[in-house]
Amino acid sequence: MTDLETRATPSSRAGALRRAAPALLGYAAVRALGLVALAVWSAARDKSAYTLLTARWDALWYTRVAELGYGYEVRLANGDVHSNLAFFPLLPWLERLVAAVSPLSYADGGFLVGLFGSLAAAWGIFAVADHVYGRRAGVCAVLLWAVLPVGIVQSMAYSESLFTALAAWALYAVLTGRWPVAGTLALLAGLTRPVGMAVVAAVWVAALASFVRDRRASEPDGARIAPSAPAPAPAPALDSASADASRVLGMLLAPLGTAGYVLWVGHHTGKGPLGYLDVQAGWRNGFDGGYAFARFVAEKFTSFPSALAGVGLIVGVASVIWLYVVGVRQRQPLPLLVYTGVVTSLALCASSYFGSKPRLLMPAFPLLLPLALALARLRTRRSALVLGSVAVASAVYGAFWLNGSGPP
Repeated sequence: MTDLETRATPSSRAGALRRAAPALLGYAAVRALGLVALAVWSAARDKSAYTLLTARWDALWYTRVAELGYGYEVRLANGDVHSNLAFFPLLPWLERLVAAVSPLSYADGGFLVGLFGSLAAAWGIFAVADHVYGRRAGVCAVLLWAVLPVGIVQSMAYSESLFTALAAWALYAVLTGRWPVAGTLALLAGLTRPVGMAVVAAVWVAALASFVRDRRASEPDGARIAPSAPAPAPAPALDSASADASRVLGMLLAPLGTAGYVLWVGHHTGKGPLGYLDVQAGWRNGFDGGYAFARFVAEKFTSFPSALAGVGLIVGVASVIWLYVVGVRQRQPLPLLVYTGVVTSLALCASSYFGSKPRLLMPAFPLLLPLALALARLRTRRSALVLGSVAVASAVYGAFWLNGSGPP
């Protein structure tokens, strides 16, 4: 999948945790800084920081699903219908589980899932980056993900942290050839957010590429495919059959989450397999190739103050595309490129609420790997200074953003 040298997989969970400890401790410190900044800012505005994290916007919709199940909707004056069927079920299921086994509320459960999900996501991001580029790059990748301007969402009762954790570990399972595990995690990611299809695509493309590569390597003239490398010895028939079965099982499991929920919504609404698209349309969500977003950006140039925001949006989109191109040039593993490409395309080309696009891009953590590599090449003191400065700015911005009027 890539010519980059990969690192050996840690032999035990304890060893893996020790290896990831610097990344996880740094991540926890950045998130703690963000929460402290939010608490101070919210107190100054006479607001509850915990309420902002657990009981506003999408968090309320998730807790309503956990408490009342599906079927709740709000009809707006303009005819739009906001249905809770738009929200995938894994987070509400976990909120309900926490409330069932403890005295905590559904909102508390959502906060705990977000908290532990963000730590699992940080570990998964480290595992992927460490496997491909080494430990130092892995630490930098985690810290870069932590200091994103929208990083405060990682501490909210939202599904982004849970999804990113499942996606990162699914990608790690693909990179290390654990196909049933990858398929199971992709299934769970597909029950978490609509963009779970990005994980499914990564599993399928990587599995097919692995299958083709193994078949070519087993041919007598397979050495001609890669003249600089010795021809691999043919694997025993039983091993080959077992590997094929493992890949097929992973591929079969991967789409069941997304497909299962979408089909259930279609059956529940009586609108067939595409019923989920009608639910999303009620929220004015859809995929238009980026037309609505481009029009939104263009409208910013109708006056001078808003033109500055328009320039910022263009620079932001250009930066995202540039990071993806750099990842391609650096020959990131195929599953990472496929996953990132799908997540980025869905985020930028959807006609959804435009203020949420930075949040929708947050699971596309492989975009940060080129920056992580650059930071890893710096001296420790210099990279720490850069990350520390950005962490402070991110904490302040997150507190300001979450105390605003619009949803993240």
